[in-house]
Amino acid sequence: MDQQVSQEDRPRGTDALVQFDSSDQMVATLGAHDELLRVITGAYPNVELHARGNDLRVSGEPTQAHKALRVISEARTLAGNGTRISAQTIEQLVRMLESSDTPDAQSVLGMKILSGRGKAIRAKTVNQKSYVDAIDENTVIFGIGPAGTGKTYLAMAKAVAALQAKEVSRIILTRPAVEAGEKLGFLPGTLTDKIDPYLRPLYDALHDMIEPDSMPRLLAAGTIEVAPLAYMRGRTLNDAFIILDEAQNTTPEQMKMFLTRLGFGSKIVITGDITQIDLPGDTKSGLRVVTEILEGVDDIAFCELDATDVVRHRLVGSIVSAYERWTARQDPNFNRSKARARRSAGTVQGTANNMISKRQGPGPAAQEHSA
Repeated sequence: MDQQVSQEDRPRGTDALVQFDSSDQMVATLGAHDELLRVITGAYPNVELHARGNDLRVSGEPTQAHKALRVISEARTLAGNGTRISAQTIEQLVRMLESSDTPDAQSVLGMKILSGRGKAIRAKTVNQKSYVDAIDENTVIFGIGPAGTGKTYLAMAKAVAALQAKEVSRIILTRPAVEAGEKLGFLPGTLTDKIDPYLRPLYDALHDMIEPDSMPRLLAAGTIEVAPLAYMRGRTLNDAFIILDEAQNTTPEQMKMFLTRLGFGSKIVITGDITQIDLPGDTKSGLRVVTEILEGVDDIAFCELDATDVVRHRLVGSIVSAYERWTARQDPNFNRSKARARRSAGTVQGTANNMISKRQGPGPAAQEHSA
């Protein structure tokens, strides 16, 4: 099947024709009842799209018509390679194709990280793809960004993929139990009952990726371990994929303790949102402090995601953006763009859109490299 725009598909002034090989291909690209056409026309209001049979006519203002054709062509290529095309996929294609510095859509949206529970888990934005690449290429990775940007979910998918590929022998998932100050005695129930509410989001992500029948066995065998951050003290974690979630709620001392748990053949991913710190009083966030402490350390990557990477309901992205604007007005020292620019100094790899800043300096290179 030819996935490129055919001669008939190219703009002829303000009028072009896209011909699909079959109705199945058309539905996979445009959705049932052409529901995704509304997303495209919303992005390009000066373009009209008319579907008839297996043909789609694109007409209107030439520049916008050409952009719409590119979006349709990329969506058709992705659908032909097994990617489910949703309204969110179309919106991401529109954003990506507006930027000349963006890599091709297939390399970003078509990369499968893991197949779990009957669905493929993929990066959905350029920044998410850069984050996943950083996990492959570094031993310690920080994923920093607001809620809904896939920080923990993608890290979990990479951890499960590494376990399935036998690159590691276990997965260790941890979170600080901040709201109870890690003093859980006053809460009702057993110790498990006390800490489970803080760890439940990690279990939820695991259930999306691992068969439910396998979970009790993997947990009982210690192949997957879910524990509060306080339980990491005094351990050396070898041959493991370790994820610290909600790291904005660690103190600098806890962050140091956690980072020094790293053993041979292991990888650490640390995720958090520095705009949602729940630490009491004037306690400093270990996630904020560590970005300055680890400046110049090789084999460590800092990845920033933002409101454009939110993969929940579209309003979540709008809410995150609104809060960032409000925070900037309240606190002139909070300037995310300046922070990104500072981290970008010394960048070794990536595009203008990715938010990865890979630190270079003294320090041994990691021996482990994920596939």
